Amino acid sequence: MHNHKLANPGPLGLMGFGMTTVLLNLHNAGFFPLTSVIISMGIFFGGLAQILAGLLEYKKGNTFGLTAFTSYGCFWLSLVGILLLPGMGLAEPTDAVFLGVYLALWGVFTLFMFFGTLRANRALQFVFASLTLLFALLAIGNISGSKALLTFAGYEGILCGASAIYLAMAEVINEQLGRQALPIGEVKG
Repeated sequence: MHNHKLANPGPLGLMGFGMTTVLLNLHNAGFFPLTSVIISMGIFFGGLAQILAGLLEYKKGNTFGLTAFTSYGCFWLSLVGILLLPGMGLAEPTDAVFLGVYLALWGVFTLFMFFGTLRANRALQFVFASLTLLFALLAIGNISGSKALLTFAGYEGILCGASAIYLAMAEVINEQLGRQALPIGEVKG
């Protein structure tokens, strides 16, 4: 009989989320303009790779992973749509207030997903807590028109994305080495 252990799709989804989040928030923090680098990453790694990771989580029976990765993959694709569709003449541009409402809805979703991490490792809890804060900052910044708050959100978003990258690499390296070389704050329970 063969051992059919399934690979962990989590690192793929976390890396797609983390790297794309860092890139967008380097823009939000004022370091780079919004260019094809961010748009392409949003489509292919933030969007499609996360959706693929979510579908693979389905295969493993992980409802949380399925919901998180597929939803955030669709977030990235919808954000790219918000940015590109007006330039293509396919939709009216979105004003900052309505963009803030969109981001606030994602913040509410993320807060509920954070509650789903309370029995998971501390690193995953940090990713979702910092993402909840990021959506709140971006929503309030867009609705209020505060450039300073949006810039601060960019720095916080870099930290959020970096935490997802760390967790992704910790999961890969720890599995490869067969021990916890990179700590993720396992919860006893």
